[in-house]
Amino acid sequence: MTEVDRIVGWLGRWASGRGPLYLLLAVRLRALIDDGLLAPGSALPPDRVLAQRLAVGRGTVVAAYDLLQQEGRLVRRQGSGTRVAEAELPTTRAAEGVSNPLLLHVLDPPDGVLLLTCAAPVEPPPVLVAAYQEAAARLGRVRHDIGYYPAGHPELRQAVAAYYTARGLPTEPGEILITNGGQQAIALITALLVAPGDTVRLETPTYPSAIEIFRNAGALVSPCELDETHERGVLLPREPEVGKPALAYLVPTAHNPTGRVMPALARRRLAAWAAEADVPLIDDEVPAELCFDGVTPPPLARFARGEQILTVASLSKLVWGGLRVGWIRASAALISRLARLRAIHDLGGDVLAQLAATALLGRLDEVRAARVTTLRARHDHLRAELAAHLPSWSCPPALGGQTLWVRLPRGDAGAFAQLTARHGVAVPPGSAFDVAGDHAACLRLPFVHPEPELSDGVRRLAAAWAAYDGTRRRAALQPLVV
Repeated sequence: MTEVDRIVGWLGRWASGRGPLYLLLAVRLRALIDDGLLAPGSALPPDRVLAQRLAVGRGTVVAAYDLLQQEGRLVRRQGSGTRVAEAELPTTRAAEGVSNPLLLHVLDPPDGVLLLTCAAPVEPPPVLVAAYQEAAARLGRVRHDIGYYPAGHPELRQAVAAYYTARGLPTEPGEILITNGGQQAIALITALLVAPGDTVRLETPTYPSAIEIFRNAGALVSPCELDETHERGVLLPREPEVGKPALAYLVPTAHNPTGRVMPALARRRLAAWAAEADVPLIDDEVPAELCFDGVTPPPLARFARGEQILTVASLSKLVWGGLRVGWIRASAALISRLARLRAIHDLGGDVLAQLAATALLGRLDEVRAARVTTLRARHDHLRAELAAHLPSWSCPPALGGQTLWVRLPRGDAGAFAQLTARHGVAVPPGSAFDVAGDHAACLRLPFVHPEPELSDGVRRLAAAWAAYDGTRRRAALQPLVV
């Protein structure tokens, strides 16, 4: 069997889905690369050869290869053909603006490098230990229960429903699906509502793991500009597009990565847009409880008429990332469909973790106050350190969340991010938060670490910036040789 035969066999019935052929082919090739069947450095068939074997036009293969090259999964060079990209340092992949630096560093953490890439609590709080002790005691009293709850444990569904009702959004337990974190919530919604070739509209910059999910679903991702005041009432795409999007996504509260908070009027207008356009809209509230003024704004669904708004949240930012408990709040009919889909994958989540989450929701005010106090102090400390050591960087204050959105005075943040790793600190460039790879002058800096680590990180960044900026200036002064 030739290598071409092997690859064609792995592709299988790649064209049986819905959407443009090049997208369907790219989706299948992406899966083969991510699963390791197509190893780093391995050669892919030439455009014409693969097109002939698949009985498609050469343009279909070229477009699929080009899309995967833009994502950093393939390398195409004249005379060398097309190859799977070699495994690279996380900062290099992130600098291209095509991979999620969070996932790269979780999968392959570099040694001796301070990771300012992941925006999540760096230590479990004492209240989590107490919640698990309470959950373990309750678990010891369970009888006649096999523990499979695809829609979530009834007690946690009740607690989450009560949480939204208290926020002015009347909710029944049947309108709640418990998930293994917010990431699974977004993935389940995407799997249910988005087919290859469908358009997903999202704001930019945005949460990079959501971009990964939509791309892996074979969606056409349509970015919409995020204005300085976060006060746009509808998600308007950068370019005119044909057809209605299958899904829209945004983070209106304690926005990741900018830390902005959408005003109430904009929330009302956005909910009205979703209803009038009949577009399902994911309101990602994972960081919503981290507003520095201590007031959590209402979810978008509170302003909605109809069933277009799907609210996603979790305890990963408020409590700890290792507590893999999240949820979806949507119509009962949609929750039922999502629960059936979820059951195919894992039959439900960890019951002990769900009981601990139930206990934590009962102490939400205490948990929120402690976390916000810590984050606000670290936010102020990081901004003060940046002002002292990197005064040329633009660093507006965040209204909530866990990250600062920093703009460099000159240069390219992707190239700079490669240099910072050699100075012992990893940072994600702004292009990683934009589906088009824009925001090249920006960096996202989390303030989740204790103050001494933040100070150390800024000193390393300052050393890297001195080296980077000095190199750029010397290059600019070099005479032009003709």
